[in-house]
Amino acid sequence: MKIGYFLNTYPITSLTFIRGEIREIEASGVEILRYAIRPWDGALVTEADRAEAARTRYLLAGKAGLIAAFLREMAGNPRGLARGLALWWWLWRAGGGLVRHAAYLLEAVRLKQWCRADGIAHLHTHFATNSAAVAMLAEAMGGVRWSMTVHGPNEFFDPVASSLPLKAERACFIAAITHFAKGQVAVHCGMEAFEKTHVVRCGVDLGAFAEAGPPDADAPIVHVGRLCTEKAQALIPAAVARAVEAAPGLRLDLIGDGDGRARVEAAVAATGTGERIRFLGWQPHEAVATRLAAGRGLLLPSFAEGLPIVIMEALAIGRPVIVTYIAGVPELVDQDCGWIVPAGDEAALAEALIAMATASPERLAEMGRAGRARVERLHDQRANALRLKDLIAEAIEGAEAP
Repeated sequence: MKIGYFLNTYPITSLTFIRGEIREIEASGVEILRYAIRPWDGALVTEADRAEAARTRYLLAGKAGLIAAFLREMAGNPRGLARGLALWWWLWRAGGGLVRHAAYLLEAVRLKQWCRADGIAHLHTHFATNSAAVAMLAEAMGGVRWSMTVHGPNEFFDPVASSLPLKAERACFIAAITHFAKGQVAVHCGMEAFEKTHVVRCGVDLGAFAEAGPPDADAPIVHVGRLCTEKAQALIPAAVARAVEAAPGLRLDLIGDGDGRARVEAAVAATGTGERIRFLGWQPHEAVATRLAAGRGLLLPSFAEGLPIVIMEALAIGRPVIVTYIAGVPELVDQDCGWIVPAGDEAALAEALIAMATASPERLAEMGRAGRARVERLHDQRANALRLKDLIAEAIEGAEAP
């Protein structure tokens, strides 16, 4: 069985779980070719990501080739191209600029031709955004059948403009990373889409994360993530300022970077918490795991998420977490393995910081063990990747049946 993985941008530092999913499916004997619309414009900090980039074919590499592919399609497949154009018209009318959707059409032609030439039996994409639109157009022109994994939250922000119901209708099947995401498919796309949606959770390589013992008494709390509005790091300095009287030893390391950094730095300056909050920038994956193991626990006060992989990683290492009541997060975290607070509630966030900062190392390790057991049960990377492989195999068999 030869399948394709297709993403908008790949690889990305924050999408290591996709790399792991591909690796597990390949280890089961499936050949996988990687396709993406474009490479990431950031620095790839791990050798594994750099190797993935070298194995990935990019639709926007050599833009003159897009026009040549379109001309070949006009000459050799006019009826298929007409079907693609009809579907493209509906996508464009639903929302978005003409130039962007014209790019989707050109990309779809090239993707269709590549998949056919490479002998791809099925194409899978993560995120129901532009990569799903391109895969859908490619199939309409005579390309291979496709499926998608929906994560949230972005896919659910404007489902009409992104044509989410149309994508759900035309996808061979839908994988949802949480029951919450599956419910959102039903809300926006109807029960027919719900019935073809399967919960396939993202996972972590448990063998890569040794369970740490109790942390040092003066260990910092660790945050990991892109610095942006959705992840709410700008609220952290005020919460730290509230908490320090009750937790004088509180320190916080921020791992990550992004366009929200200036706002977070301004909040640190305004609250006088510069001696307690360190900005460490992006770190290699192994270094992140080391810092989580050396910390008291993970802080992730987000406004919007799907279900962040870093929560699974922290729990797998044996560290409790502070998170918010959003999306699929409560499917993994409760009071046994962390503190879960209302999003945007600075007072509740400060109380959770105090609780984590003043808990005994033994109590933190006990909570971490409970979290590790939960990740082993729900988020084993190999088990979940093989579940997705089985769904793809069933889709291929269904397509081949008379």
